[in-house]
Amino acid sequence: MSGIILALDYPSAGRALELVDLLAERVNFYKVGLELFAREGPAVVHHLRSRKKQVFLDLKLHDIPRTVGGAVAAASDIGARLVTVHTAGGAHMMEAAAEAAKDGTRLLGVTMLTSLGTSSLPRQADGARVTLEDHVLQLAGGARAAGLDGVVASPLEAAALRRRFGDGLLVVTPGIRLPQQSLHDQRRVATPRRAREAGADYLVIGRAVTGAPDPRAALDAVERDLAPALRDS
Repeated sequence: MSGIILALDYPSAGRALELVDLLAERVNFYKVGLELFAREGPAVVHHLRSRKKQVFLDLKLHDIPRTVGGAVAAASDIGARLVTVHTAGGAHMMEAAAEAAKDGTRLLGVTMLTSLGTSSLPRQADGARVTLEDHVLQLAGGARAAGLDGVVASPLEAAALRRRFGDGLLVVTPGIRLPQQSLHDQRRVATPRRAREAGADYLVIGRAVTGAPDPRAALDAVERDLAPALRDS
């Protein structure tokens, strides 16, 4: 499925790869996050690459520039297609990451986690909080200026990002839920169709599929929800 990244939020490579094999050729892009990478290390990326899958290594790197640059170079070496760094790390850190990325690896700046709401926003000099949209746009502007390829933002900010940056910034959106599904620990969510219509390039889908009793049936439901947006694109 073009434009879909399935999140392998599992505690072991064995369980993750069972799902990859279950879905066979239906999904070609998978996200490896902090828990799975901390348990399995680069081996899980090698397993996915051996199955001809693309890998989104979502480690949300945030450290001094030299350390982040080294980590990005290592991620490139093991074949990661997408890698995340935190925009909160600042311009120098993001620039070091951009310089370290090798051909075939694209960098994404994490703006504001989908688990956070307006109470997490910074305050202006007068004490009022900045708007969520303005905050995400500011962080995205910093990511683009530093040489990053795109950003991770909730689907609720995707349309504003597309209006501001056009096609010059890759927009990747987690927080995807099918209608009537639980929000779990996320606040800013949307259906696959709404996220695509808002301008998202990639939809990161996790528990909507991986937590379903029948992942293949859940993936069918995602495809049905997406179909009108794909026809109109």
